[in-house]
Amino acid sequence: MTGTILNVITVVIGGTLGTFLGARLPDKMRETVMHGLGLLVLVIGLQMALSSHNILIVMASILVGGLIGEAVGIQAWLDALGRNLEQRFARGGEAGKFTRGFVTASLVFCIGPLAILGSIQDGLIGDFNLLAIKSMLDGFAGLAFASTLGVGVAFAALTVFAYQGAISVASMLLGGALGSVTRDTPWVIEMSATGGVLIMGIALLLLDLKQVRIANLLPAVLIAPLIVIALATFGIKP
Repeated sequence: MTGTILNVITVVIGGTLGTFLGARLPDKMRETVMHGLGLLVLVIGLQMALSSHNILIVMASILVGGLIGEAVGIQAWLDALGRNLEQRFARGGEAGKFTRGFVTASLVFCIGPLAILGSIQDGLIGDFNLLAIKSMLDGFAGLAFASTLGVGVAFAALTVFAYQGAISVASMLLGGALGSVTRDTPWVIEMSATGGVLIMGIALLLLDLKQVRIANLLPAVLIAPLIVIALATFGIKP
């Protein structure tokens, strides 16, 4: 779990620095920065979504994943966790946006192929190179997000630790059952494309266009590889 620990450290550092810098920026400047980040996140999500080799797999994953997420209430759980942390750690000016920063950053840092692939490689063979790259990216992203969303972004390190740590531990337990996993592995491609759709939803939140319950769509990221594997079992090429 070396890579995950490194990732947690960079998120905390980036989020903390961003909080101090953001407090010195005028409101209009912070709003412009947030909208710029929203547009960038939208482009990243679109690129990932368009990488799909079969958009029907992505659609099915989103539909099934959304049903599961709504039934379980993932968004409500994540919001509640953010509010609990807010009550304990947020200061006066942070109280209104702490939860938003925590939830948004948690989703951004945990959705995407680097989080899953890096954690699998770290758990299987102790190779944390992918997570080291992700750590640097998350550190800078955390700085940018925290400059407008506040210290809640730094607390997203807890989500990163739990999420990536669980994947690494599961990979260690499964051992060779996962085989060789790369970005070109079919299930990884569709998982990444599905994650791209979710990231586009995050962009809508950052741009204040639509309050999408992105966390309730998270199961879709797990459903996509299961569909690909199931199709392959029956000899159907995705």
